[in-house]
Amino acid sequence: MTAESLAAKHGFKVLAMPDPDRTVKGCYIGDLLSWVMGRARQDNAWITIMSNINIAAVAALSDVSLVILAEDVQPDENVLNTAKAKNVNIVCSPLPAYETAVRITSDV
Repeated sequence: MTAESLAAKHGFKVLAMPDPDRTVKGCYIGDLLSWVMGRARQDNAWITIMSNINIAAVAALSDVSLVILAEDVQPDENVLNTAKAKNVNIVCSPLPAYETAVRITSDV
């Protein structure tokens, strides 16, 4: 499933979608950035509550398809501009991280 279609199917709010056709395969939940860099797999959806500028860099380095900000976390405009520049998709889910993962599991 693509990042754009996953977001649309589950009603996630699109915050940055510079690469809408990126395929999503699996997911990783984590807030400790060094763990995400070492453990998230290429093409994963990364679910987090982190919203600082470092999420764009970590997502790009980890080559994840999509960052899903759980619990309606909202990043600032600088984060979104950096994500767009680094070709990182970011969406927002109103659900906690676990519930977000459960919801998308059958699609990724």
